[in-house]
Amino acid sequence: MKTRAITAFFFTIVMLGSILLGAYTFTFFYLILSLVALFEFFGIIKTAGIRPHRNIALFAAGLIFLLTAGYHLLQFENKFMLLIVPLIFSVFVSELYKKEKIPFSNIAYTFVGFVYVTVPFCFFYSLGFIQQAAEYNFHLPLSFLLMLWASDTGQYLFGVKFGKRRLFERHSPKKSWEGFFGGIFTTLLVSFLISLFFTEIHPLIFGGMAILIVGFGTLGDLVESMLKRSLDVKDSGTFLPGHGGFLDRFDGLLIAAPVVYTYLYLLLK
Repeated sequence: MKTRAITAFFFTIVMLGSILLGAYTFTFFYLILSLVALFEFFGIIKTAGIRPHRNIALFAAGLIFLLTAGYHLLQFENKFMLLIVPLIFSVFVSELYKKEKIPFSNIAYTFVGFVYVTVPFCFFYSLGFIQQAAEYNFHLPLSFLLMLWASDTGQYLFGVKFGKRRLFERHSPKKSWEGFFGGIFTTLLVSFLISLFFTEIHPLIFGGMAILIVGFGTLGDLVESMLKRSLDVKDSGTFLPGHGGFLDRFDGLLIAAPVVYTYLYLLLK
């Protein structure tokens, strides 16, 4: 617990700094974070004997993220996204030169990495620009993380104290319905406090955002648990002592970020 607490303290400071220190710090930090998370994903998959095209995928993922950043920061035209197309199809060509028994499994899991890890991080990054095009605003990315942390904390505390009914025992035996509803309570409370400071967004919109983060963040946690259990892996990595890997820490973001971005885009645009 001491190791977990120390890691959490310093990691929280770094996370907050990455959001508060401006657009380019935000861009660089989440570019690196998304690539490390993707690297961890491919590491887990390799334990099953599958060999995804890691190097091509990491290069393509970095390009996807940078093109997303260029679209927001520098008003890149959408046509530049076509630069990804040759990289995508190079995965198929590259597999021709590998002597593998399950070539299309290697190809498939390469693309799963993009969809499961890279795309959600791009959606989270885009939260910083959803209010005003080409102008970075830390309010929504910060709000998202604070609510995600509130959800995790609330579910843990209420689950330990009151948890009796298992939420999804097959994939996560420790999660309970009592913890889930406790997470909703704490996240709604945090969303209300956030609305007192970031007054340009209606409190009800923050409330809806809180519900989505708890619901889909929990599903993200369960999906990653399903992935690890299916491959008999305990943690996605060892970058964070006491916490596992970055993929473990951001599993809730992977499912929640695209949904929350869609919700806010429809309401704020």
